[in-house]
Amino acid sequence: MMKYILVTGGVISGIGKGIIASSVGTILKSCGLRVTAIKIDPYINIDAGTFSPYEHGEVFVLDDGGEVDLDLGNYERFLDIRLTRDNNLTTGKIYQSVINKERRGDYLGKTVQVVPHITDAIQEWVVKQAKVPVDGDETEPQVCVIELGGTVGDIESMPFVEAFRQFQFKVKRENFCNIHVSLIPQPSATGEQKTKPTQNSVRELRGLGLSPDLIMCRCSTALENSVKEKISMFCHVEPQQVICVHDVSSIYRVPLLLEDQGVVGYLSRRLNMPIETKSRTMLTKWKEMSDRSDRLLEQCSIALVGKYTKFSDSYASVIKALEHSALAISHRLEVKYIDSASLEPSTLQEEPVKYHEAWQKLCSADGILVPGGFGVRGTEGKIHAISWARKQKKPFLGVCLGMQLAVCEYARNVLGWPDANSTEFDPESKHPVVIDMPEHNPGQMGGTMRLGKRRTIFKSSNSVLRKLYGDAEYVEERHRHRFEVNPELKSHFEDKGFRFVGQDVEGERMEIIELDDHPYFVGVQYHPEFTSRPIKPSPPYLGLLLAAAGKLQSYLQKGCRLSPRDVYSDRSGSSTPDSEIAELRFPSVTDSA
Repeated sequence: MMKYILVTGGVISGIGKGIIASSVGTILKSCGLRVTAIKIDPYINIDAGTFSPYEHGEVFVLDDGGEVDLDLGNYERFLDIRLTRDNNLTTGKIYQSVINKERRGDYLGKTVQVVPHITDAIQEWVVKQAKVPVDGDETEPQVCVIELGGTVGDIESMPFVEAFRQFQFKVKRENFCNIHVSLIPQPSATGEQKTKPTQNSVRELRGLGLSPDLIMCRCSTALENSVKEKISMFCHVEPQQVICVHDVSSIYRVPLLLEDQGVVGYLSRRLNMPIETKSRTMLTKWKEMSDRSDRLLEQCSIALVGKYTKFSDSYASVIKALEHSALAISHRLEVKYIDSASLEPSTLQEEPVKYHEAWQKLCSADGILVPGGFGVRGTEGKIHAISWARKQKKPFLGVCLGMQLAVCEYARNVLGWPDANSTEFDPESKHPVVIDMPEHNPGQMGGTMRLGKRRTIFKSSNSVLRKLYGDAEYVEERHRHRFEVNPELKSHFEDKGFRFVGQDVEGERMEIIELDDHPYFVGVQYHPEFTSRPIKPSPPYLGLLLAAAGKLQSYLQKGCRLSPRDVYSDRSGSSTPDSEIAELRFPSVTDSA
């Protein structure tokens, strides 16, 4: 029988429900259970595709092209699973499906209402989606972790809370439990941990018919015992059901924190799950990973030149992919956020200090990364950064728009086409090196891009990126873009040593660029960060970090093997049944330079 764990949040949004839901899934998966995850977002948008990154952070893209909330990225990275667009449920999707049914006449003349029709649709969706295999084989998951976005008490999440109130009786008590994540503020004036917000939040949740089984308290320092007992007394739970999730040095420590407080034992008793109590290899790996991230000494700095740099969640997966790669080569990562508009000559006129600070950051970084983006603002600044990386032989990685702008920069400064541009920014350009794609329907904004997992074929045997991918003939990565490098102008570039080493199956779309006579100048049209994993970093990002740390050449000469000094212990099994990953060592190149 499927077990459902609902994670709700109180007091404030953005409290860490996503990391806690992922961590609960991780410790259950380490016990040998098959785990899946569903994220519920109470907004009315059908999906996250049309959001500005300042609204909810980046838009995460799945294999099937689903544009979803970035929490699904956390689930995929923590649990090493592959989700589909229906693992992200929104108010918009539910209402759309109910309205479509009503138009078809499925309700036979009844008045369609929030209760029972919307609430039933929510429950049906969850039951159906929980059974979808996510591990790459065809076995059905055993546990489904459901995260309800927003805060308990919001008007928009009411139908979902009501649906789960009914659901707990439908699936029976031993198959459903509720974890409530709440904030314990500690005002600096008194330094005392305050429980009142949590009491109110739990009271509200219980008033809506859900009684939390575990109360996870987010706090800056560890919970004092007296505070734990107070929460236990006022919130109708035993003290061992109050779990402290204080701030830790890295998110990889959160599963270990929950494990240490007996969360697995409690869930196995509460949900009647047969869990092996033998030592769990997967958690050993997490412990080694977090210990390792705490003791890194050497540092490597990457300049991230983007337009949404005020909010780090706008580039959540990019930062994670950089972290995974830095961890693999035993370096501490420093990300220097640079607003690309600050690098433009117009800023020199208006705000000279800002301009010089931005250039100082760029020039002092070990490597330069230009991520994806939309719209014309800041693109000239990105082109200036790419030009500097190319001329100064600084390691450079361009992703999506970053790759397209690298093509524009080369066309302007080497091929001598000063007006070369993307038709996205200059439809009248005489040299349209980046053009609109035929796959896209210009009428609607939502869901009109080239999305999801597509195959890229390597056209060259001596490509750096091909070696980093383990000399693969092709790779399958996730895309999210409307514009494409103009294939008609390809020969002009290749004559000068600017090579399109990866193309799509038809050979019409340019997917990967590399520049000869440069330590590492790579652009990819896809988004490799979406498939990066803590123990299996994404090759384009790993290449950037290796080049920035001066270790790329020795790594390639060793046949893309890192030195065996700091490998994972043999006790560490794998998080997946996949034998190829089970044999993976966690490498280090500290002594190979």
